[in-house]
Amino acid sequence: MLSGTVAIVGRPNVGKSTLFNRLLGERQSIVSDQPGVTRDRLYGIAHWLTKEFRIIDTGGIELELRPFQEQIRMQAEIAITEADVIVFVCDGQTGVTEDDRYVARLLQRSKKPIILAVNKVDDGYHQPIIYDFYALGLGDPIAVSTLHGIGTGDVLDAVLPLLPDRQEEVESDDIKFCLIGRPNVGKSSLINAILHQERVIVSEIEGTTRDAIDTPFEREGKHYLAIDTAGLKKRGRIYEAVDKYAALRALRAIDRSDVVALVIDGEVGIREQDKNVGGYAIDAGKAIVLVVNKWDAVVKDEHTMHQFSENIRKEFKFLDYAPIVYVSAKNQTRIPTLFTAINLAYENTTRRIQTSVLNGVILDAQQRNPAPDFNGGRLKIRYANQVAIKPPAFVLFVNNPDYLHFSYRRYLENTLRDAFGFEGTPLHFIPRMSE
Repeated sequence: MLSGTVAIVGRPNVGKSTLFNRLLGERQSIVSDQPGVTRDRLYGIAHWLTKEFRIIDTGGIELELRPFQEQIRMQAEIAITEADVIVFVCDGQTGVTEDDRYVARLLQRSKKPIILAVNKVDDGYHQPIIYDFYALGLGDPIAVSTLHGIGTGDVLDAVLPLLPDRQEEVESDDIKFCLIGRPNVGKSSLINAILHQERVIVSEIEGTTRDAIDTPFEREGKHYLAIDTAGLKKRGRIYEAVDKYAALRALRAIDRSDVVALVIDGEVGIREQDKNVGGYAIDAGKAIVLVVNKWDAVVKDEHTMHQFSENIRKEFKFLDYAPIVYVSAKNQTRIPTLFTAINLAYENTTRRIQTSVLNGVILDAQQRNPAPDFNGGRLKIRYANQVAIKPPAFVLFVNNPDYLHFSYRRYLENTLRDAFGFEGTPLHFIPRMSE
């Protein structure tokens, strides 16, 4: 579970995106000397010591009215609202500016914990300049050089104690699932059909649901927690700040779920954005069920469902393990098939395989089909062990991890699925050098 959210805020061109990339350990945010390159918020997951948390990169806030400045300021303010901790980045080479003072006042009104990072302090000679930033009234400044990676560990050390300790939340036995999908595919109607009541607002207008709503309930002796989320739009088309906010809430709902139900509009058919939305669940490593809603509105014969399923398998090749169910939220039909699929996916994502049985299956797989030569050698798996669930993860102790070709990883995955099922859940393989 993520420990919280950290927003990186400051005026333009102070190194926010470079710090964001440093914390992520990858170049996700575009970095340029041109002010205002970052306009929308960018999200990522960072790890430090014992915690994992979400970080948000924001556009630069300034007093001067420039193109997109109002939208940028609104995006940053929403990031501040969502954040548990704020890292305020300033430029040590230019000193304290009026824009810095403006941002400082904005942050102080938020009542959130603030870490003041003074960037571009590349050596000890420039260290004294950080003392000018005490004038902002935000506590002790931390000298950093995002370009060279200096001081980023100090920033993270300061952030960690301020994050909420959500790792200690008591895990319930409820099966937690959320509904995701494009706007107006019928997610809220489906929640109402599941609960047999008007729990959430239903509307024909896209984007009615702006927040995630938790609803615990019991069905046939099992306890569930349903999480309804706002419709997710393609990132490049999210203009409204409220849609950005909804997307962040939906990502958090996915993080908290055991099973994700990706809802597709059966009447409209599969759209490219359906696959983009499914990518969120895949990135989070969640069990997944494909739900075709509005099946009542489809003109069909005895072949229609089979043909639609074949089309789904063709378009969602990366989700060939996900069960497909057909429902009508409007008529409240075939809802039990959805729960059958959710229960199956949950059972499989929490499944543990006995080590001796696992190694027997892996050994047989190698004997039937030895690994191909790759990167100058041939993979040999000496031992395997399951190390996690949600999703199931397996460490493979091998002669050289570099010898594991993607096709052979896929072969091992298919072998385990043939042997143990695992329908509805992704599988992770972690190759390690055997001693």
